[in-house]
Amino acid sequence: MEKKRVVIVGAGVSGLTVCKHLLELGCQPTVFEADTMLGGVWARAMASTKLQTPRSMYQYSDFPWPESVTEEFPSHRQVAAYLDAYARHFGVLSCVRFGHRVAGMEYHGVGEQAMAAWEEWAGNGQAFGSGAGEWQLSVADADGHVETHKADFVVLCIGMFSGVPDIPTFPAGKGPEVFDGQVIHSMDYAKMGTSKAKEMIRGKRVTVVGYMKSALDIATECAEVNGTAHPCTMVVRTKHWIVPDYSVWGINGKNFTLNRFSELLIHKPGEGFLLSILATLLTPLRWAFYKLAESYYSIPMKKHGMVPDHSLFHALAAAFICVSPKDHYKRLEEGSIMLKKSKTFSLCKEGVLVEGEPSPVKSDVVIFGTGFKGDEKIKDMFTSEYFRSVAIGSESTTVPLYRVHKSCIKIPQLAVIGYSDTHSNIYASDIRAKWLARFLDGSFRLPNVAAMQKDVLEWEKYMKRYCGRYFRRSSIMILNTWYNDQLCRDMGCNPWRKKGFFSELFEVYGPGDYANLLSNSKSKEH
Repeated sequence: MEKKRVVIVGAGVSGLTVCKHLLELGCQPTVFEADTMLGGVWARAMASTKLQTPRSMYQYSDFPWPESVTEEFPSHRQVAAYLDAYARHFGVLSCVRFGHRVAGMEYHGVGEQAMAAWEEWAGNGQAFGSGAGEWQLSVADADGHVETHKADFVVLCIGMFSGVPDIPTFPAGKGPEVFDGQVIHSMDYAKMGTSKAKEMIRGKRVTVVGYMKSALDIATECAEVNGTAHPCTMVVRTKHWIVPDYSVWGINGKNFTLNRFSELLIHKPGEGFLLSILATLLTPLRWAFYKLAESYYSIPMKKHGMVPDHSLFHALAAAFICVSPKDHYKRLEEGSIMLKKSKTFSLCKEGVLVEGEPSPVKSDVVIFGTGFKGDEKIKDMFTSEYFRSVAIGSESTTVPLYRVHKSCIKIPQLAVIGYSDTHSNIYASDIRAKWLARFLDGSFRLPNVAAMQKDVLEWEKYMKRYCGRYFRRSSIMILNTWYNDQLCRDMGCNPWRKKGFFSELFEVYGPGDYANLLSNSKSKEH
């Protein structure tokens, strides 16, 4: 693999670990990063942003956090420093070309009609195919100069939560064009930097649209800067489970959600008859636990009429659960943050119009904390209409990625790492990167296209069953170990990483369990 040209797009959490594992196998990949810094979303995070995942679960399997970091939920600066240390330790920085944006990709050498007829992925089920095709990438530097780079394999590590903002649409005369103040998206707010962002909101009437991570962080910063003198208003279209931590009545929730026993309570893709029967029999136990958790988490929410309409289990399955910023409910009590529940909203000259309010919420600044279009980021990478149409599927299907987050089954010599929602994307990406490196090294090959499509449909069935209308988020939040087991078997590794039956069943699975994953694998002998 030393002479193969591998390109990684993105130097965030996923791109760094893919590069590291390829370097270990003798490959010298090129990493194109549009930003001037590594870290992806962590490079431009807001000052108040912290991890949503406990530190012990948010780390690479072979690179623990430094002892100097003791916080359970480190700040964005600590996460950025950790990623930088990882890149320097493993020599990744020498592969990264900062300020280089991949503007488009084209596949040459094999026609689209021939590709569509393939029974094996890439023609033969192997990473680099027959050698007849290659990728040509148009890469623009900071000055706008565009060069063409050729690659035998491309890894998209562009993430879901950046790049293409999800901007609300409005009827004519009811959008930003009629508002006298400033309208921005949370992405642009984060890019401003802490000092400029705080200066922009200081003394201003700020309205934040949304009620998840970005929106909550921005509202917290507004409350810190302006207090009750200029309360921050949050327009909440959908109530979400905003929890203080992962402890339920004093018991760590990880013990109920991140072990093999918890996954026995859920119907899994390709589970077989016996596991299906077991999941059905244990469903009442799952229901009882989540009702107990709801009774605890809903206590502060009830005071403000913010208990969600959907269950906590549904939220967790779809990865639509959020750890609240410090003192969030205290700020609601004191009035430095105010909530306006409204399914719809529009803008006018003075501010924001919401349901049930006779007058607008007077605003100087409106910030959309409305998320991103992760699907569009993948789609926009391709210049071919054929690839654009097959890359992300339709609105009624999941994104067609084999093993959920690896390979577009209709697109050769390409992998997608980091398109996921799970409890720890850094740990998930690390294991996927190990898998991808072994695949590129020829240690195993993919099954035929029909088998891959069957696998994709099995996961789609699972996601639609448990994630509801959020199934396209490709969440494996509640089946992380089951998913990792599949990757381990592909690599020829033992998926059972604990010592003893009860440890396997009840202990929490985390990054450390996969630290020496390849030391005894069959693929190592390849």
